[in-house]
Amino acid sequence: MQVGVFAKTFPGSEPTGVLATVRDAGFAVTQFNLACAGLPSMPDAVPDAAIDAIGAAAKATGIGLVALSGTYNMAHPDSRMRGDGLRRLAVVIETAARLSIPLVTLCTGTRNAEDQWAHHPDNTDPSAWADMALEIEKALLIAEPHGVDLGIEPEQANIVTSAEDAVRLIAEMGSKRLRIVLDPANLFEQANLDEARAIVAEAVERTAGHVALAHAKDRFADGRFATAGRGVVDFADFIARLKATGFDGPLVTHGLSAEEAPRVARLLKELV
Repeated sequence: MQVGVFAKTFPGSEPTGVLATVRDAGFAVTQFNLACAGLPSMPDAVPDAAIDAIGAAAKATGIGLVALSGTYNMAHPDSRMRGDGLRRLAVVIETAARLSIPLVTLCTGTRNAEDQWAHHPDNTDPSAWADMALEIEKALLIAEPHGVDLGIEPEQANIVTSAEDAVRLIAEMGSKRLRIVLDPANLFEQANLDEARAIVAEAVERTAGHVALAHAKDRFADGRFATAGRGVVDFADFIARLKATGFDGPLVTHGLSAEEAPRVARLLKELV
């Protein structure tokens, strides 16, 4: 299991500088964002020069690129916005393929038109699931010829809120290219240590064999997000359970400051 970090944790828009900071903080791999190459996260196009620069930076620093962010609101109430997001996702998927990045991460979205990470009461309406599932289906048609996997992440504010939802969606799609990004802190809102441990344990068991990437973010008992190791998530138990399922993929932290990154790298490397 390799320990990594979101590249966007660190400032900068030049890939070599950003990835050198990732390496110097103690990480081996990263979930990359095209903003770290001076582009929008979801661009209209990625110039050949940018592809070359990212690839050269990864080679020079020795940092593995294990995922690329491709998030847009896949349940946006306006179909035109979903269409624009899908068009940009196609650019990200092609970029991932050219850089041999195996996974593009998605956002299953929300009916909240202002913020793709914010809850909306209409998220539980069957039409929200239907719109999101259609977007996933279209995205898979783009990803499959490129040999790129797509990662959905259970998230309390989004349409896919739980491990059960994620496994249901994979079954509906019937594609081995649809995988799960499992972040323990996104599986609950408020919980004590024992409750959080039980929720995470059940999710790891339910998603076994489907997880392509694990995230390492934390929550305080009152629901606020926290840096890994500061909240109620039992990362030793989470990692042990992942290993027991046969998972040997990347463990990538985020939701932390650049200054906190070296401490979290040490913590996670000790646990894996």
